[in-house]
Amino acid sequence: MNIAVLVSGGGTNLQNIINAIDSGELKYAKIQAVIADRDCFAIERALDKDLDIFLLERGKNLSKEIQEILSEKNIDLIVLAGFLSILSGDLCVQWKGKIINIHPALLPKFGGKGMYGARVHQAVLEAGETESGATVHFVTPGVDEGEIIVQGTFPVEEGDTVSDLQQKVMKVEQKILIDAINKISSDHSDITG
Repeated sequence: MNIAVLVSGGGTNLQNIINAIDSGELKYAKIQAVIADRDCFAIERALDKDLDIFLLERGKNLSKEIQEILSEKNIDLIVLAGFLSILSGDLCVQWKGKIINIHPALLPKFGGKGMYGARVHQAVLEAGETESGATVHFVTPGVDEGEIIVQGTFPVEEGDTVSDLQQKVMKVEQKILIDAINKISSDHSDITG
């Protein structure tokens, strides 16, 4: 299964996917393209593995340019790994069931427009939640509204800070992102035989 990984930041989830492919934990997946919407450290991680990298300008043509790359690279699955730009509704509809995102909370709580990064963790703390986690879900035109594929949880302990939650979420994300890709790729390999 050919994967495109869309990135905007440090690339920890991209590195996690690379490591899982290298170790054989992801058996049926291959990264065919890394697409970035800004200059970021994830590009360095992709360069280290000699992956095809595309640095695109944010703006109204972003989704169209992404679509061209996806077609050219024969992509089966799009993985949003800390990708901060919003994809067009048309692209989301066209790729229904083939775009996944990882969100740093237990959706449907703490999702939607403007809920990313530290904002999510701050909202979790302010709500007095005793549990948080991360969610891998399919992407739809509505932000964070797609079907949930897998979630992982951890306890929110008294005295936890936003930074503490970020560290805990990162560990959960590493596991559930690979679980989700494995689930989708094994389903894909069953279909394509």
